[in-house]
Amino acid sequence: MNDTAAAPPALLASWLEALPEPHIVFDRDYRIVAANSAYQRQFGRGAQVLGRTCHAVSHHSSVPCDQAGETCPLARALHSGARERVLHLHHTPAGEEYVQIELVPLADAAGQPLLFMEKMEPLRIARGQSGAQDMIGRAPAFQALLELIARVGPSPASVLLLGESGTGKELAARAVHEASPRAGRPLVVVDCASLPETLFESELFGHERGAFTGAHAARAGLVEAAHGGTLFLDEVGDIPLAMQVKLLRLLESGTYRRVGQTELRRADIRLVSATHHDLKAMVRAGRFREDLYYRLSTFPIRLPALRERVPDIALLANSLLERVAQGRDLKLAPAALRRLELHPFPGNVRELRNVLERAALLCDGAEVTEQVVERALSFDRGPDAAAPPPVQDAATGLRALQNEALRAALHSPAGTREEQARALGISTRTLYRKLKGLQRQ
Repeated sequence: MNDTAAAPPALLASWLEALPEPHIVFDRDYRIVAANSAYQRQFGRGAQVLGRTCHAVSHHSSVPCDQAGETCPLARALHSGARERVLHLHHTPAGEEYVQIELVPLADAAGQPLLFMEKMEPLRIARGQSGAQDMIGRAPAFQALLELIARVGPSPASVLLLGESGTGKELAARAVHEASPRAGRPLVVVDCASLPETLFESELFGHERGAFTGAHAARAGLVEAAHGGTLFLDEVGDIPLAMQVKLLRLLESGTYRRVGQTELRRADIRLVSATHHDLKAMVRAGRFREDLYYRLSTFPIRLPALRERVPDIALLANSLLERVAQGRDLKLAPAALRRLELHPFPGNVRELRNVLERAALLCDGAEVTEQVVERALSFDRGPDAAAPPPVQDAATGLRALQNEALRAALHSPAGTREEQARALGISTRTLYRKLKGLQRQ
């Protein structure tokens, strides 16, 4: 390590070239002194990268990451003296992509870090732009979710996805699967809420011929179909108590029996489960086994509600509108988008999709107006529901919500302006500008 830190750039470049992932080495001033071809292809766009700062190449930014609303791995490594991992949005020829960064300090003989090596692994499961079929978002809450998925994905740990209905738990389960070594094997989805209790065991474990009335042939179960891959139990809180014992045995021993069979079969699966129920409350009420709960929740991940991701509504809305209005070049008017950002969306992303599909059906032109969005939203209101806020007050209401979020962040435990800006997902310069605006009000 020490020899590498003192090596000339030519030797560093030769060493990095043998690494398949994008790698760079840079100094304390963020200046790139060596880069391999994988980095050049992914981020260089054919331009020279040596001598330029890493943030200029990867982020198209004139300032380091921690001054532009993201976490800087160099700053963290200087503080900790150890390797650091962060999730960033980088510019690539395909647009902005999430990248998992691992930074290693290269120290001299005295143990002082002189250079820093970064390894970059694109996170294929999510994007920071609309139009993608993957998970989409840029809000701090969304990025925190992605970081957890990126960390747990490569491990065999059981994952429990928690959150309200419509937050995209199946998409998150697919992301965990795609981030794992099992990505080339099946992801089998089990909708626990839709399976009758009488058929649950045979659907999950399979059955032998004659095991019960109507079992005219032997049939493999969903556990067998997921062999070598991932089994996703959606709405796991709806699993009958009698089946919870058998599921626990599967997780603890890795074995199961088909219905009507005595022979034990082995299951090589990675388990991901999801629920919108409060499983801890169900355990206290005796409706969910405590031992199964702890077996499922090795690594719990809470999915943020859409109201916690207001900055992502524009990205999601444009992407969803493109999907639901296939064959039509529909666009959202700025006022229509502001109206969507004011809506609380109790049904989360699923509700947003419904509203946009209605809007596309109600729209005769090429632009979805605020009036069309308002009409699409009205479908979910009961006859006694309060009238929506006046259309002309939408922009004012949005500014009020933004100011409320700003004041809340300033009173949070994050002490420095840099930490507060990072919590809001904005640059420090933008934070100071917004503070001046608040003082004038």
